[in-house]
Amino acid sequence: MNFFSERIFKAVTCFSVVMLIGLSSASSSVFADSYSLLNPTPRSEMRDMSSDRPDITESPITVPTGRFQVELSFLDYSFDDGMGVETEGLQAMQTNFKVGLDTRVDLQFVFSAYSTEDVRDIANPDTFSEGFADVQFRLKYNLWGNDGGDHAFGIMPYIKIPTGGELSNNEVEGGVIMPFMMELGGGWGMGAQAEIDVVFDDSQMDHDVEILHSIVVGRDICGPLAFYLEYVGVGGAETDYRALASYGLTYGYDAETQFDLGFRTGMNDAAEDFGTFFGITRRF
Repeated sequence: MNFFSERIFKAVTCFSVVMLIGLSSASSSVFADSYSLLNPTPRSEMRDMSSDRPDITESPITVPTGRFQVELSFLDYSFDDGMGVETEGLQAMQTNFKVGLDTRVDLQFVFSAYSTEDVRDIANPDTFSEGFADVQFRLKYNLWGNDGGDHAFGIMPYIKIPTGGELSNNEVEGGVIMPFMMELGGGWGMGAQAEIDVVFDDSQMDHDVEILHSIVVGRDICGPLAFYLEYVGVGGAETDYRALASYGLTYGYDAETQFDLGFRTGMNDAAEDFGTFFGITRRF
C-alpha cells in the first residue's frame, strides 16, 4: 500500500468505526422519536417498504423504528473465465437482516449461510472451498427524504469482520456507502451511489482503496411488476477498473413482501462474466 492509500485506509476505517458507534449511540437521543424496539412503529404509520436489493445501488430509506426487515437471495450464482482460470461461486441464503433503531437509523447484519467457490486453473491444481463466509455490520442514516419528497439521500458506513473460514481472507475491511434516489414521474425512478471501500488485495497482500459508482433506473411494467437496469463501475489505483450491467425484475406481492430475479453481466475483461440470483424482501 502506498502512502496515499495507507492514509485513506486509516481515515475510512476510523470514520466507519466512529460512525457505527456514534450513530448507534445517538439513535437513543438525538434521533429519538416516540417509538422504540419495545414499542415499534404501528403498521398504519409505516413508510413504504424500500429494499437494498436486488440492484447493487443501495436505498437511502431506512426501516421504521422497532421494525425488522429481511432481504435475502435464496441462491446467487456467479461465473468468471479469465487468464486461464475459471471461477464458479454459489451463495445460499445470502442475508441482510435489518432493524430500525430510530426514525432515521437502521442497523444491518449481512452474511451468507453457505457459500462455495470452485477454481479451475490450467496452471495449478483445482481448489474447492465452502462454508460460512465473512460478515458485515452496516449502519444506515437517512439524511433526507425518508418520509416525503421525491428524492432521498443517506450515508452508510460498514465494516467486514473475518470469520476464519475457508472463504475468509482473514482481513478486516470497511467503507462508506452514499446512496441517492429520485422519483422521475410516469412510473420511473432512478438511483445513484458513490462508495469508498478499503479491501484486501490477495495478489499484493495489502489493503487497497477502491471507488464504486453506480446508476440505476427502474419502471413499473404492470401492477406490482417492475424492471430495473443498472450500470456499476469499481476500481482503484492498484486495481483494474471493472464495469458490469445489472438488470432484472421485482414483484411486490404485498406491502411487506417483494420478490426479485436478477442478472449481472460483465462489460469488460476485468469484471465477473456472469451472475444470476433470485430472492425476497420481507418486513415484519
